Amino acid sequence: MLALGIDVGTSGARAVVIDGDRTVCAQSHVVFPELDQGKAKLWRDSLYQLLTQIPPELRSRLGAIALNGTSSTVMLCDTSGQPITEPLMYNDAQNEIVLDVVRAIAPANHAVISSTSTFAKVVAWVEQGVPVAGTYLMHQADWLAFLLHGRLGISDDHNALKLGYDVGTLTYPDWLLMYAANHQITLPRVYGPGEQIGTVDGAIAHQFQIPSTCCVYAGTTDSIAAFLASGATQPGEAVTSLGSTLVLKLLSKTRIDDPALGIYSHRLGDLWLVGGASNTGGAVLRQFFTNAELETLSAQIPVDSPSLLDYYPLVKPGERFPVNDPTLQPRLGPRPTDPVVFLHGLLESIARIEALGYQRLQDLGATPLTHVYTAGGGAKNPAWLKIRDRHLPVSVSVASHTDAAYGSALLALNGRSAN
Repeated sequence: MLALGIDVGTSGARAVVIDGDRTVCAQSHVVFPELDQGKAKLWRDSLYQLLTQIPPELRSRLGAIALNGTSSTVMLCDTSGQPITEPLMYNDAQNEIVLDVVRAIAPANHAVISSTSTFAKVVAWVEQGVPVAGTYLMHQADWLAFLLHGRLGISDDHNALKLGYDVGTLTYPDWLLMYAANHQITLPRVYGPGEQIGTVDGAIAHQFQIPSTCCVYAGTTDSIAAFLASGATQPGEAVTSLGSTLVLKLLSKTRIDDPALGIYSHRLGDLWLVGGASNTGGAVLRQFFTNAELETLSAQIPVDSPSLLDYYPLVKPGERFPVNDPTLQPRLGPRPTDPVVFLHGLLESIARIEALGYQRLQDLGATPLTHVYTAGGGAKNPAWLKIRDRHLPVSVSVASHTDAAYGSALLALNGRSAN
């Protein structure tokens, strides 16, 4: 049996096929036109393109499929599954008026009290007079999976977290059920990621020569799929994503939630995936250096010698984790004339913030850190890896796989039947 993982992001979509030994058998990739990001038709066409690009001899052996999408990317659909609103993307922030309504509905300090949460977007539609009665609420990953299995109104608890789904009790809270009932919105039935939803729709099976017995499993978000791809499976293992921002995810026996610090936990089997994100990261580096300069200058850094420069690298004021201070100013001085010394100071400072972040998670009760896998563009910088190795109390390594599509393929490969 082969398993297919599909990742739909903001700039493109990717598919990975793996066998029972977790070996990659095929990959396909579609780049989105820049002006058409966020369009449901584009996502659907890209999904079908990905399937077409997989060699027919491999499609005929598919036994499992799972998808991931960007968290809090959502739309409303009619009873036939057709979108009736343009999708609101993961970073589409709602205004303060909408947040005031959200605060009046949800419990204090709830994860949905965020300008980009799924629930805030639902409230925005209602407040704007969008006809929501009789509609189905569907996340990006939900809708794309629906196109494959044909069952309307199904989600997973990773995507549903920012809608307001209670991942502790695995139920919708009363306040959310009441709001949805008052506005006649059908909330999705929530499955655990990796639970079997059903087999592929007959028309899809025929169109793409996929076995009619191929199962579609509940998916996840893009960031969690990337975590799954890393190979981290044990409590205490973590993944740091060194991208535009610095994202930490730690596998823990204990659930940790602190909305003020932007910390919340996703259920991952019998464990919890505790996450926090800092506004520091690669975006700050790109303000001062090109990719070529980063590579050249990093090679000249004396990585065994700590930098004496103490920065807090931010693109603009404001930080949430590991420090909760919306007014925190970027600290990027004094700036030495030698660019190698300056870059050393920036990398060292980001490493200190990462170490503080993991310490913060453990102070709140998360399982002690045992190993950190590294993903994202910064994982390619060996100097940064060595600097971080000095600051973190555990070993650091580059994840063998960082592709979210590979993580979804693993989810499909390890899929299980729903209760």
